[in-house]
Amino acid sequence: MPEGWEDAWRTFHHGARVGRLWVGPPWETVVVDPGRAFGTGAHPTTRLTLELLQEVEPGSLLDVGCGSGVLSIAAVKLGFAPVLAVDVDATAVEATLENAARNGVELESRVADALADELPATELVVANIALDVVEALLPRLHASCAITSGYLDRDEPRAAGWGRVGRRTEGGWAADMFRRSS
Repeated sequence: MPEGWEDAWRTFHHGARVGRLWVGPPWETVVVDPGRAFGTGAHPTTRLTLELLQEVEPGSLLDVGCGSGVLSIAAVKLGFAPVLAVDVDATAVEATLENAARNGVELESRVADALADELPATELVVANIALDVVEALLPRLHASCAITSGYLDRDEPRAAGWGRVGRRTEGGWAADMFRRSS
């Protein structure tokens, strides 16, 4: 491997403005350092999720598959509280907590398997994860609203008891807002 390969990926990640938020890596502006976790905020699915997040009245929030904590940190900055960020990867939880401290926000983050572990009741859930996981996750949620992404715009997540009330697309990717239909 060439010298410096561990950090060469940094040249490809740049910040982005999403509504009222600026999300970017610390070498551009001190907001989010993904470390070895997923997420700098530059991917369309993250931006689309952040756009939809700004359309919801702040309340309690669960971030499933938090990665580097971009969505959780943005939620706190938008007034959501309390915020719990979960991921199956301990490295992601560590990155989320470090980025929260770097941004001066308070949130809780822990390792959890959202498809197996008990999830807390919250007003909103955000999940920027794969389509099959979104469809398996929705029926397990104790929330009235969910914003999901991580899949292509041709994909349309479906789950009993949930109805789509909003959709954003960009560059072939999609994010959806769902409300409980019951």
